[in-house]
Amino acid sequence: MNSVELDPSAIPLLEPLVVDPVQLIPVDQPDASQNEPFTIWTSNRQNRMERVLDKHLPAKNIAPEKLHEAMRYGVLGGGKRVRALLSYAAGEFCGAAMSAVDVPAAAVELIHAYSLVHDDLPCMDDDDLRRGKPSTHIQFDEATALLAGDALQSLAFLLISQDSVLKSAGQKVQMLHILSLASGSRGMAGGQAIDLASTGLPLAREELEHMHIHKTGALIRAATLLGAYSNLNVDPDKVKAVDHFSKSIGLAFQVVDDILDAEADTATLGKTANKDADNNKSTYVTILGLRAAKQLAKELHENALAALSFYGAEADRLREIAQYIIQRSY
Repeated sequence: MNSVELDPSAIPLLEPLVVDPVQLIPVDQPDASQNEPFTIWTSNRQNRMERVLDKHLPAKNIAPEKLHEAMRYGVLGGGKRVRALLSYAAGEFCGAAMSAVDVPAAAVELIHAYSLVHDDLPCMDDDDLRRGKPSTHIQFDEATALLAGDALQSLAFLLISQDSVLKSAGQKVQMLHILSLASGSRGMAGGQAIDLASTGLPLAREELEHMHIHKTGALIRAATLLGAYSNLNVDPDKVKAVDHFSKSIGLAFQVVDDILDAEADTATLGKTANKDADNNKSTYVTILGLRAAKQLAKELHENALAALSFYGAEADRLREIAQYIIQRSY
């Protein structure tokens, strides 16, 4: 197979910026949230992210109305918000206020939503169902879905560039750099290109891993790094721990996706089950078998936790999200 040459470390670990600190405004008493049960913590941040996204997405009565309605349709009212949760958890671990994480987390969710809108198009994965409802191109049309994805992508970068909570221009540039690499040809888009080129071809495990480090893992890694860098004076050792954690849990996320695609039904998944098998795509299940794929997910989970082994309760939210990723049913 002629594969695209991608660097597995395409998102470099950046050194903390040396700039004047700013006063970050705490919201909803983030320190007190350490005592919340994980289910409540998760629900609160999922709801918070929904409000942040709703606030920053253009209203559907603003011209061009159909495009703005499609953008909102593709983003709001569904999804696990795993990437936003990772941003919030990494932010808490690294000492960032929740208000500082809001926009970076929303930006990652917008990039993720754009990728789903485009992935469902007939020229990509050709799927009619997403998050339990018709895909954006089915609800509207293909041209509108294409433009909605384009607009969501640009909105993500716009939000970070004009965020009023992040006062440092250098901090914003750093975040834009991380998100750009994770989204482009050296990240998610590159992984999707490999995926399309690999359809119908038998892949070795190393080739499959190379693809998913970029297609799925890059944006998950970016989500955690953006959360960490939401604290202007973040501890470099904590950034390294978050980075190691995110690389392992990002790959675990994809392994679990492949397992669910093989085991769960369409109603549970909210998208078409067995899609990869029907399209003759290599997955961790087809390459390793179901039992070995589950063992790999377990090992990657353990690797993620090992990255946090030098830290105590301040890393518990990251640990809980890792557990959630492994045990989720959709």
